[in-house]
Amino acid sequence: MPTVVKSEDCKDERSTLLAYLDAQRGGIRRAVYGLTEEQARSVPSASALSLAGLIKHATQAEAGWVLTGQGREEKRLTKEALAEFEASFVPTADETVPVLLERYEAAARATDEAVRALPSMDETFEAPRRPWDEGGTRTWRWLVLHMIEEVARHAGHADVIRETIDGKNAFELVFASGAMPEPDWSLVEG
Repeated sequence: MPTVVKSEDCKDERSTLLAYLDAQRGGIRRAVYGLTEEQARSVPSASALSLAGLIKHATQAEAGWVLTGQGREEKRLTKEALAEFEASFVPTADETVPVLLERYEAAARATDEAVRALPSMDETFEAPRRPWDEGGTRTWRWLVLHMIEEVARHAGHADVIRETIDGKNAFELVFASGAMPEPDWSLVEG
C-alpha cells in the first residue's frame, strides 16, 4: 500500500494497469517530498542509491521500455549501453530534483499515451536478449506489468532511503503530500 487505487480508476484492464503503475510512481515521487536537493542526492544507506538517482533511473527505464515496445529502441546490449544503464542511477549536476520530476512526469505521460493508443494489450513487440533475460516476443500487457514490478521495487528502495534520511515513512509522506487524506483513526476498534 500506502495509497489505494480507486475502483473508479479501474474501468478495464488497461486503465487498471495504468492506475497501479501510477500508484507506484507516486511512491517514488513522494520520497523526495520536502527534502533539500542535498538530501535527495545523498546516499545514506548501505546501498549506492540516492532518491534523485532512483527518479532518474525510473524515468530512463520506463521511457526505454516504451521505445522498445514501439520498436524504436536499440536492441543490442553494448558496453556503451551498459555504461548508460549504470549512469542512469547517478544524476548530473544539472539534473536537479525538479528537473528529474518533470522528466519523470513526461515519461509517465508518454507511457500512458502509448498504452491507451494500442488496439489491444495483446499487441506484441520483440524484447531484446540480455545476459539476464532471453528476450523474445512479449505483449504490451507484459511490458506494463514489468514496469509496475520495476517501479514498485524502486519505490520500496525509496521508502528505505527516505526513512534513513529523516525518519519519514511512506504513510507519513502520503498524508503530508496530500496524495491521500489521513484516515479517521477513531474508526479503529479496541
